[in-house]
Amino acid sequence: MKSNPFEPPPTMPRPDLFPLEELEGVIERVTFHAEDTGYTVARLSVEGERDLFTVVGAMGNPVPGESVRLYGRWTSHREYGRQFQVERYDTVRPATVAAIEKYLGSGLIKGIGPVRARKIVEKFGLQTLDILDTAPRKLLHVEGLGEKRVEQIRRAWAEQRSIREVMLFLQGHGVSATYAVKIFKQYGDAAIRTVETDPYRLAKDIWGIGFKTADKIARQMGFAHDSEPRLRAGLLYTLSEATDYGHLYLPEPILLKQAGEILGVEAERLASLLPAMEEAGEIMVERTEAQPPAPPAVYHPVLYHTEIGLANRLRRLAQTPAAERVSEERLEAWLAYQTGAQKIELSEEQKRAVAMALTSRILVLTGGPGTGKTTVTNLICRALEARKKRIVLASPTGRAAKRLSEVTGRPAQTIHRLLKFDPATRGFQHNEQNPLPCDVLIADEVSMLDATLALNLLKAAPEGAQVILVGDSDQLPSVGAGNVLGDLIASGAVPVCRLTQVFRQAAQSLIITNAHRINRGEFPLLPTPKERADRDCLFVEAEDSKAAAQMVVTLATRSLPRMGFSPADIQTLSPMHRGEAGVGHLNERLQDALNPPRPHAPELVRGARRFRVGDRVLQLVNNYDKQVFNGDVGTITKIDPVEQTLTVQFPEAAVEYDFADYDELQLAYAMSIHKSQGSEYPAVILVLNSSHYTMLQRNLLYTALTRARRLCVIVGERRALGRAVQNNRATKRFTRLAERLKA
Repeated sequence: MKSNPFEPPPTMPRPDLFPLEELEGVIERVTFHAEDTGYTVARLSVEGERDLFTVVGAMGNPVPGESVRLYGRWTSHREYGRQFQVERYDTVRPATVAAIEKYLGSGLIKGIGPVRARKIVEKFGLQTLDILDTAPRKLLHVEGLGEKRVEQIRRAWAEQRSIREVMLFLQGHGVSATYAVKIFKQYGDAAIRTVETDPYRLAKDIWGIGFKTADKIARQMGFAHDSEPRLRAGLLYTLSEATDYGHLYLPEPILLKQAGEILGVEAERLASLLPAMEEAGEIMVERTEAQPPAPPAVYHPVLYHTEIGLANRLRRLAQTPAAERVSEERLEAWLAYQTGAQKIELSEEQKRAVAMALTSRILVLTGGPGTGKTTVTNLICRALEARKKRIVLASPTGRAAKRLSEVTGRPAQTIHRLLKFDPATRGFQHNEQNPLPCDVLIADEVSMLDATLALNLLKAAPEGAQVILVGDSDQLPSVGAGNVLGDLIASGAVPVCRLTQVFRQAAQSLIITNAHRINRGEFPLLPTPKERADRDCLFVEAEDSKAAAQMVVTLATRSLPRMGFSPADIQTLSPMHRGEAGVGHLNERLQDALNPPRPHAPELVRGARRFRVGDRVLQLVNNYDKQVFNGDVGTITKIDPVEQTLTVQFPEAAVEYDFADYDELQLAYAMSIHKSQGSEYPAVILVLNSSHYTMLQRNLLYTALTRARRLCVIVGERRALGRAVQNNRATKRFTRLAERLKA
């Protein structure tokens, strides 16, 4: 089998038998660089040598044109020949005019590309770097450089110097310098001092750095295995990691067990720290008098107060009747007029839902596909508008808000944009002191609503306003912490109207029929394209992950376009990120098929990840400063290697990213089923096979299927489908919202 040139050689000489050798030269090109490990394959030119040398090993951020002094050993790769294995390295100032020009033109410094680098070096020669260090205003003498550009270059040069110091500092502690730019952007000139004082802050402050990376730095810096700062940081990390799985708290025994496994210490040692952490306000511990006694619940303080506040507001709404009443006769006459004018039929459930919406201060409207939630929502809006009520419509994501606006014919916004985040105060502008200007607040897709966002939304509801929450309780719960819709329904403390009747026209769709079959634990009806290509839900057998990935590419590039679907209409979904049938690999395959590289077109390359102009991308984290939020989808419209920026056009606005923030984005040709919540696509390709075994459950399959509007093609194995249909054991989320509402 052919070996991989981008993997370290399988055998290396024992380090104690050979002293480190020294090799100095200029990096001519970087063949490969892994962001996560720093593992690099580069070609080095050495003065006096005609041929380039191959160097391999961990390097922080190798740049073509950079002069380096490498320490390591010569090895021989069985296929790629003689290589220099790097153990450590120092950066050295480029010593020749050519090296300086290559270094500056490599894209390292914002504002300097190859053309400007040539002009600067032609002007200053070997003094170029000294000029940048000590007298950058002399750059004004270079043709084409004005005040604004020179100031940008001065700042970028100073920033790079500081970043290099952070990189070397991290490298000295045995950690890849992948996150050096982020660390510097977070802490500025205090970066090294901050990391030396409290390396565990990195896990809290910087997106992408977890506890394990911070712990590795701390251990290298001499923090003891059982030191109190390490153990307290590990407990807080375990608690915060639990929110990634939807938990608002962890029972104390589970917290101690999980933290003990992460930290490698006994649970008893960790238990002894909890009282001091509680007294310091780092955690909240809630003990109950329940019988049988429940273990103490350990919360992060913010989430504890979030759950308490949310329960109080919901209870107050549920216990306050709407001020106005509507007679049954008037409502019946109005509904009869509306059904006649719109030529629609209403079930008794739907009529009851409209009546409840008019007479309840808070209402939960739930139901599966084809049961008429949209029809009811429209009628509720019409009825409330007839009573001169001001209505605000919102949804958790941009895609869901757009769909809500389309189906209701009324403006709808994301909850984040509705509440208007203020970067100056790091809070929402609409709150208790500045409520929304409305009489009725209608939120759709509330299965996606986590506890924190739900509380902020209810805080902004004016005193006396009605709140109507619409969603499908059988879908996956929110990505964020909490199970708001499920807890509301389970509590019995809030009026709930559940629509169950599937209408005749909807029942003709196999997508809707199969969604309800799956909910009942029945295997879906899945013809193959050869059997019934006219149906809207089809199955294509793929015997393994490799075959499934190839079939996805064929469907997206050939089969579905022949059926009239454009690439923008098609969304591929997978339960997992890893593996050949996972989101990551499918995105690579689809990107190369739908948006291949073009000659001379710039790309942003970071390890195995590549971004190109025209790529569809997904925002992975809430970025309030940029006003883009987790789940937003846009298209890359510009990549500027000189300015080191990438521009993404979202539905609301174009947003510019520094290259350093690329990890906030992910290709979106394929996405996880969780990330697709709240969206509908004309066509969905759903990949399900045995490699997804741990993720296969009923609500996941149901959610994926109901994302498709006109066509769903399931690619994979029938046994994987069977596993998902039969597995109705949804993962329990630790929340006490339902109990608080019952109380």
